[in-house]
Amino acid sequence: MVVPDAVYKRVTVFSTLFAVAAVVGGFLLLDVATDRATAELSEVQPLVALAGLGLIAIGAVTYAFSTRFRADGMGNAKDETDELSDNG
Repeated sequence: MVVPDAVYKRVTVFSTLFAVAAVVGGFLLLDVATDRATAELSEVQPLVALAGLGLIAIGAVTYAFSTRFRADGMGNAKDETDELSDNG
């Protein structure tokens, strides 16, 4: 999806920030749910653990979706021809 430069920059910056915050938050929730990975299985808080996994998944999806944007002038690696092996 080709968008103007200003939109590309905003999408890239804010989606990356959101993705990082979501993944870090997800791991923090997993840490709390498992009491720093020391809790017995019966002591694990499943809802908090699921919320942590969900946050990690949301962060990953957000980052993956944001990589679909391109600015004007950015090439698509799939459309370019392969370089010859004798060029360097």
